[in-house]
Amino acid sequence: MISRISRIDREKIWHPYTQMKANSLPIVIKKAKGSLLYDEQGKSYIDGISSWWVNLHGHSHPAIGRAIKNQFKNIDQIIFAQFTHEPAAVFSEMLLADLKEQKKIFYSDNGSTAVEVALKMAVQYWHNQGIKKNKIIAFKGAYHGDTFGAMSVSDRGIFTLPFHNMLFEVIFIDPPVRGGDSVEYLRRVKGHFASKEIAAFIYEPLVMGAGGMIMHSLESLEALLNLSRENNIITIADEVMTGFGRTGKLFASDHIQIAPDIMAFSKGITGGVLPLGATSCNEKIYKPFLSEEKVKTFFHGHSYTANPLALAAAISSYKLLEKSTGKIQSIGQAHLKFSRELSVYKEKIINIRQTGTIMAFDVKVDSNSGYFSNIRDLLYDSFLKKGVLLRPLGNTIYILPPYCISQNQLNKIYSAIIATLNEVL
Repeated sequence: MISRISRIDREKIWHPYTQMKANSLPIVIKKAKGSLLYDEQGKSYIDGISSWWVNLHGHSHPAIGRAIKNQFKNIDQIIFAQFTHEPAAVFSEMLLADLKEQKKIFYSDNGSTAVEVALKMAVQYWHNQGIKKNKIIAFKGAYHGDTFGAMSVSDRGIFTLPFHNMLFEVIFIDPPVRGGDSVEYLRRVKGHFASKEIAAFIYEPLVMGAGGMIMHSLESLEALLNLSRENNIITIADEVMTGFGRTGKLFASDHIQIAPDIMAFSKGITGGVLPLGATSCNEKIYKPFLSEEKVKTFFHGHSYTANPLALAAAISSYKLLEKSTGKIQSIGQAHLKFSRELSVYKEKIINIRQTGTIMAFDVKVDSNSGYFSNIRDLLYDSFLKKGVLLRPLGNTIYILPPYCISQNQLNKIYSAIIATLNEVL
């Protein structure tokens, strides 16, 4: 019998990234605690993807809940133009203390808008100086968000097809895939960075998330950043997914010697509790916006810019991160061990890879359907039946758990994967 919530959902709600015609009834979640989600019938699911990569410390973390409650007693929301508040100041100071060469924070409300801000900063940086530079370099297969600027620098595929003639021009280059020939790769892409029209180069450092958890060669990525610096091209690190410990360090950019000019953050920034986006920049980017000419103002804003409740959650989450280093490392070690165990399934899977708490591999398929491969639904349903939430990207299975996950829960995820490989493939 269909529940009241399921009935209302079917009649009234349009879900993201979902073909509603073919969609089965969604699972109604009544409670979320730690690494577990509980449905109406009381069945539990291990959240192996941190609820779309946002939940760092587990669901309903009491410390974050207290921080939000205490903040609500003082300020819930205020305009952030010519006003400010303590949570914004405190979190900005905390975040900038850990970011190499970054000096200013601009707040928004999600990952797409954080990227949108970064792109607009980069283009207006040149415009304010009377220099015509407005082309962007990005990686093929990238995903940076669903607003128009973010779509423009993302892969021109099925997701963006209806809007292709509305997106601005971007130069797409192959990503520096781990294991490739760095010298040959650099030879192929080097010429694109010599153009005088290039305003910025945007990249997801080390791991391209929605593109299929593509993992980069650190050496090749650093070479691209060197090229950008040599050619006076602004660099934008999209840390929306990779930030806040996901790659084993606080930020993926910490693995890289060259600091970006601009950085974009969201997803785990509040511990996955409230929406918040942030874009940081160095002093070089900020200076051309300081002027007696009002036309050089950065005319961008959001109604919920620097929401005090979200920032209170971010402060609490950031403090919890300081205590999570050991857990982050242990998840990475567990993934590494499981990666070795998976090697016996070479007839069924390929490209086993891992960076920090992110692990992925690809299921061998006959077709080139990619994200729309039928294997995705078979895998997803199999995992759910086993009480595990994993959401494959086409034929790519990945694990990206909250840091509070227990070894026993990780083992259940690994067992569900092994069982599924044996049953479905």
